[in-house]
Amino acid sequence: MIELNKDNFEEEVLKSDLPVLVDLWGPKCGPCLALMPQVEDLSHEFEGKVKFCKLNVAENRKLVISLRVMGVPTFLFYKGGEIVDRLSGAEAVPDAIKAKVRDLA
Repeated sequence: MIELNKDNFEEEVLKSDLPVLVDLWGPKCGPCLALMPQVEDLSHEFEGKVKFCKLNVAENRKLVISLRVMGVPTFLFYKGGEIVDRLSGAEAVPDAIKAKVRDLA
């Protein structure tokens, strides 16, 4: 998974030829940390079809605010540089994430 920040967000997400899943997480967010291994498993399953990135909200506050993300865990799904879907909070469960990734691929 690619670690995002303000310097590489545009290149890795907005200019990506592949669809992109962005996992917004926080170091003190229990659900975020619990989901991370499952999301990493998905990244291997969809390798070459969907790009998987993660964004630490604690280290990238301005970028997170510009994405209109109010809480974590949040998953943003991009295609052609545009957000096409999102999951957050209680919706962000492994089955729902996998279904959205499958729709992207």
